[in-house]
Amino acid sequence: MKLRLALGLFAAGLMGLASFATPAKAQGTIRLGYSELLSGTFAMVGDQGIKTIQFVIDGINAKGGVLGKKLELVPLDHKGQPAEAIGNMQKLVDDGVQIMLNCGPSNVGSALVGAVEKHNERNPDRRILFINCGALAPELTNEQCSFWHFRASMHAGQQAEIMVRSMPKSVTSVYLLNQDYIFGQSAQRDLKKYLAALRPDVKILGEELIPLGKIKDFSPYIAKIKATGAQGLLTGNWGPDLSLLVKAGMDAGLPVDYYTMLSHLAGSPTAIGPAGENRVHSVISMHENVGVETKNAELDAWIQAFRKNHNFDFIFGDRRVAIEITAAAIAKAGSTDPLKVALALEGLTITDGAGHPATMRKDDHQIVLTYYGSVFTKDVKYDSEKTGLGWKTEATIKPGDLDQSHTCKMKRPAA
Repeated sequence: MKLRLALGLFAAGLMGLASFATPAKAQGTIRLGYSELLSGTFAMVGDQGIKTIQFVIDGINAKGGVLGKKLELVPLDHKGQPAEAIGNMQKLVDDGVQIMLNCGPSNVGSALVGAVEKHNERNPDRRILFINCGALAPELTNEQCSFWHFRASMHAGQQAEIMVRSMPKSVTSVYLLNQDYIFGQSAQRDLKKYLAALRPDVKILGEELIPLGKIKDFSPYIAKIKATGAQGLLTGNWGPDLSLLVKAGMDAGLPVDYYTMLSHLAGSPTAIGPAGENRVHSVISMHENVGVETKNAELDAWIQAFRKNHNFDFIFGDRRVAIEITAAAIAKAGSTDPLKVALALEGLTITDGAGHPATMRKDDHQIVLTYYGSVFTKDVKYDSEKTGLGWKTEATIKPGDLDQSHTCKMKRPAA
């Protein structure tokens, strides 16, 4: 089943974050729970994510909603803590919410997969469905896969392969630096795996894992990298851990290109600044210049509407897909019952904003969709965070370009 949920131009205002403190019950709406990192070190990224999702929901509502009802977002702050996220899940269940989105990080996503599986097994009459729009550790759709969990982003292993495939042949030596938690460990492992498989000519001159959100001065790490003579720095770092890393490298004149998974997230383009021109690359599910590059007028109009409403970039193509494929599954199921929506999601294909198919695999509940290897450059229509630089496609990696199996052995509910 293919379903295009196009966003019309509209003039809906967004709620301030202050109004997100407690779930609000509205009559006649389909409520989607949303657990996000809305405070602390990484709050800027969470704010960008939640407002992006609300914009997509507003667009669907402007076109009539789903099953004749409007979608309503019920947001809660998990503060980056697994225990808080599990508590939020219980609050949503107690409030009658049947579908919950969570947008990372992976330690939170991993805890939720287990908590949702256990809750649904014990409470078959009060189940909840988990749509994952940010936790990227491959384990979540491999060893830890669950019937009640669906991931709407390409995982770290897939993104590592995309990064390696997008890296130019002129780069033959690299340094790996990632965050020391489940996602960063996965990124480090899979970058080495795909470098060995696809680019055996590339030498890894050093590798390191850093504590998540703890490093304030990256200059010692930059000195180590500089001493190796590496041409490229490969990292899955995000938020301040990426911004501070790249800024320290730029300030020290580190002569590398930066190959990243998440340098398009809020704050990073500003931290990178003009010195990053043509030197910072990112694996990205969508960037604002794709519509211009592909002469897709509908997508470009959507981007213009988004920019009119927000002072930050649209870079969450996967989160748009997460909402749209969930809405499509609810429409297909004719219900918000978690079991019916889960069955509708399995194998479901929609068309993403750029016109490419996005399919939720049945066997492991991992989405496969088009991603872009992109470079931070001046030669674009839309710049990022008013830096004068924006994202330009270097490589378009479609699902068929990747060859990644899974190890999921899913326990399915009794019929």
